[in-house]
Amino acid sequence: MPMRYGRVAGVEKPLSRLILGCGPLHPDRMEQAETLLDAFFAAGGTAMDTAHAYGGGASERALGQWMAARGARDRVFLITKGGHPDAEWRPRVSADVIARELRESMERLGTDHIDLYLLHRDDPTVPVGTLVDCLNEHVAAGRVRAFGGSNWSPRRLEEANAYAAAHGLRGFAASSPFLSLAVARDPARMGHAIVNGDAAVLAWYRQTGFPLLAWTAQAQGFFSDRAAPEHPDARGRLRRYDHPDNWERRVRARQLAARLGRTPTQVALAWVLAQCNAYAIIGPGSMAHLEESFGALDLQLEPHDLAWINLEG
Repeated sequence: MPMRYGRVAGVEKPLSRLILGCGPLHPDRMEQAETLLDAFFAAGGTAMDTAHAYGGGASERALGQWMAARGARDRVFLITKGGHPDAEWRPRVSADVIARELRESMERLGTDHIDLYLLHRDDPTVPVGTLVDCLNEHVAAGRVRAFGGSNWSPRRLEEANAYAAAHGLRGFAASSPFLSLAVARDPARMGHAIVNGDAAVLAWYRQTGFPLLAWTAQAQGFFSDRAAPEHPDARGRLRRYDHPDNWERRVRARQLAARLGRTPTQVALAWVLAQCNAYAIIGPGSMAHLEESFGALDLQLEPHDLAWINLEG
């Protein structure tokens, strides 16, 4: 299917509406990584998402090896993240951590700049102005083209951008919260910002049009047959999404998919792409999963269907 694109302020490259989540990539499994990366790139996918914390650096190294082998760095909209909490889930958002992890990420990725750098978590005890100042220094130095927050609340995003505007600085250009048709039941200590299930937050993204990079956009396969209770790997998925409302969303997605001649996963992904200014981070485990995700790009759901499958009417 033809890829769709949008823009993030500060980055000249187009951002593909589907973003390839590169967390599972590893240099020891480069043949598998290359197959998915090549297919995504050939289909017009520009955006690759990774993080300093993924695989202890393995994800960034594998992606860096692929970009170098293909000479693709200038055509990739490169997203990485820093400042993930430590093993005890204590916040690690500071100028020193950002500088060190950004330098290490660039070394692993084999690049001198990151297109979009996201703070992996927030620490509300840190004055937001100090983080905006720090990130602007990296923009001025050419190490970062644009920056944003992963799992940041709208309130903190607004505070950051109000500070930036008042001081003539660049503000946060994008946000990456948890958004899928299924509402996750994650513990608060994980620091996840969950959009669906919080009407006020979803309304904020709809009203502002702030770029939203949805992680776990396909709810870890919850809408596929792999989420059936008898499936051997369903237990983990059910723990996060096991709620009567989510099961009803799954039923409705399957009914709508049957009517449209699509898969339930494509319907669920199309729902995400129809929300506000949304982009979907996907994590295909195979070429079949990747091709299924492409099938959501041309699926334009009617407003009443979007509301119905999300139990809004």
